[in-house]
Amino acid sequence: MPQSAARRPASPNRSARLRRRLIMGSAAVAAALGVAACGTASGALQPSASPSAKGAITISPSTDPAPGAPGTPGSDGVPVTAGAGGQTAPPVTPRTPRTPDTTAGPSPSTASPSTAAAAPAVPATPLSATSVIGSTASGGRTVALTFDDGPGPATQQILDLLAQYNVKATFCEIGQNAAANPGLVKKVLAAGHRLCDHSVHHPQPFQKLPHDKAVAEISGAKDMIVKAAGPGTQVTWFRAPGGGFNADNEHIAAGLGMKSLGWSVDPRDWSRPGVPAIVSTVQSQLRPGGVILMHDGGGDRSQTVAALKQLLPWLVAQGYTFDFPAA
Repeated sequence: MPQSAARRPASPNRSARLRRRLIMGSAAVAAALGVAACGTASGALQPSASPSAKGAITISPSTDPAPGAPGTPGSDGVPVTAGAGGQTAPPVTPRTPRTPDTTAGPSPSTASPSTAAAAPAVPATPLSATSVIGSTASGGRTVALTFDDGPGPATQQILDLLAQYNVKATFCEIGQNAAANPGLVKKVLAAGHRLCDHSVHHPQPFQKLPHDKAVAEISGAKDMIVKAAGPGTQVTWFRAPGGGFNADNEHIAAGLGMKSLGWSVDPRDWSRPGVPAIVSTVQSQLRPGGVILMHDGGGDRSQTVAALKQLLPWLVAQGYTFDFPAA
């Protein structure tokens, strides 16, 4: 009877093949696990964990977000989003917002006439003095009588003397005195005399006044004189207190339509040197076409009135006729 076959031991070659298969399978599993771990750490693309964005693609940056990162507006206000097919959109180059230039102002070609600021006029050269008048309008054997600092207590007496000789004169009035005596200002005009601005308060030295103060003194006096005399009154000249003219106040006066008025004869009657001194100074200094400076206000003018009583007939006897200053 034949002997039954015994179980054959596994072939060494077969066992080796099985072991190799097991090893290779384990290696494949380990490799797959390694790739997944590396992807998470490196910031590679991965599925979103958010249920509402299932299947969407996001970027897990490994550095601080820059302008244009997801969810962060870029500098031009446009957020970066994912592209079609799950691909990320190309990076947006940030554009710096244009900031309007608020210092340069509108350009000449686009500025509106209603909004463009007018540039202040700047003289090309420093102001130069204008001509200060010291002669009569017609010249020849003429004389101009001028009276400062009124109207005052002596004004009416002087008006009466001038009327006796049919003489026309110029009255350089202080603004505050004109405002206080409007009736006398009107009488001056009614008699055919002319008016001159002599500042509001008679400050001295007038040429040292700052520009704004000089403007206030000159323009203010003109306004007061016109208000006292009546609308439409002409104030032809400006005489600086103490003769304190300079280029600035001369140009201020010119801008207000007034000529700067000086003189050629000064008997200093304001200092009350005595009637004979006043008369002799006028007689010695006067030349044809001259302008005589005297006063009807600013204090006691009794010497002036007395001197004028002598000078008026003397001037007529010398062949002088009476005129206004040049204008």
